[in-house]
Amino acid sequence: MSDEVAKAQAAAPGGDTIFGKILRKEIPCNFIYEDEQVVAFHDVNPQAPTHFLVIPRKTLDMLSNVKQEDEQLLGHMLFVANKVATDLGLKNGYRVVINNGPDGAQSVFHLHVHVMGGRQMTWPPG
Repeated sequence: MSDEVAKAQAAAPGGDTIFGKILRKEIPCNFIYEDEQVVAFHDVNPQAPTHFLVIPRKTLDMLSNVKQEDEQLLGHMLFVANKVATDLGLKNGYRVVINNGPDGAQSVFHLHVHVMGGRQMTWPPG
């Protein structure tokens, strides 16, 4: 079992997360994008030459728990993912990943979008 899968199996929804601490500025982070709804920053454990995250300021633990009222926010997260990818020069494409729950390898229970690029991605990803 990979380290990421092991972390996901041990993680659980509820409580504070590293992303909450980043949003409250308890952990320093250089945002590459921010607005009133979301922030984006480089992943501390990149899996590609370019790897950043887009997270909502609103606390949402996982994709499977969002409500209809979050529809606009989810669209905005993907819009920002594309904007930042374009700004970072990912002209040949990129991969967008949302891990959901333990089997989806979600290790931080604050909804987030991974954007990875700068190399050829392989398929299948898992």
